[in-house]
Amino acid sequence: MSGFQDRVAIVTGAGGGLGRAHAIALADRGVKVVINDVGGVSGARAVVDEIVAAGGTAVADTTDITDAAAVEAMVAATLDRWGRIDILINNAGILRDKSFAKMDLADFRTVIDVHLMGSVHCTKAVWPHMAEQGYGRILMTTSASGIYGNFGQANYGAAKSALVGLTNVLAIEGARKDIRVNALAPTAATQMTDGLIDAEAAAKLGPETIAPGAVFLVSEDAPTGVVLGAGAGVFAVSKMLEGPAVHLPDEARTAEDIAARWADLTDFGDLRSHASAFEQTSHYVRIADAAAPARA
Repeated sequence: MSGFQDRVAIVTGAGGGLGRAHAIALADRGVKVVINDVGGVSGARAVVDEIVAAGGTAVADTTDITDAAAVEAMVAATLDRWGRIDILINNAGILRDKSFAKMDLADFRTVIDVHLMGSVHCTKAVWPHMAEQGYGRILMTTSASGIYGNFGQANYGAAKSALVGLTNVLAIEGARKDIRVNALAPTAATQMTDGLIDAEAAAKLGPETIAPGAVFLVSEDAPTGVVLGAGAGVFAVSKMLEGPAVHLPDEARTAEDIAARWADLTDFGDLRSHASAFEQTSHYVRIADAAAPARA
């Protein structure tokens, strides 16, 4: 895929896991990359060293993306260094999992601040520069927890669902300036999933199985307004769908009439949905297992 040489990208949460995989994949294609990770310079520096050793170009950054002023400074420094910003991958995230009844509101706000507002801060900072140059590719990181739900992740699911809404709106608003905005819904084995996925499944769900989807969604030929699920080498587009529209006449427009027509309203044919994020993960793993060559 062409069109990456000499582009400039910021990847948040890139000191390890998915962010590292995305950053390395971009650098391998000639993209200059800002490796942002609030966890400390050592993690970001290690990824930079890895990229530079392979002949790429990268710099480390430890900006806290929940600090809007600091994000503006990170963007300004990137522009001073390289003159433009073409790609933003909003990948940074944290978990504070508990059932909603036991969840502390401070933890709820923290998760919203990192996932949602951190992405808003970074996107807001790069937006005018992308609009001025008439080119931009922005990738949000959503989750099956925001699309389907997952026990113990009310804060995370709310933030990730909000990012789908943000993607939908910005894809529309960015179209005339060729700013394309998409969302990636990864299911990967990372630090955030330690203890949640068994070892056999985790072996199939490495970050490197996700990165090709991220690269495509920030390419010159990227679509816009798309949510792409990815994991274990499986890729699937998720959409918010509306079922068949049923008109209820005045004389039959009660809650009881809606209940009577519920089967019609919820008939989505053969389309697939999932009861939870981990049900989707298991589905991906089953597909990957079925597609794998038989062992002798």
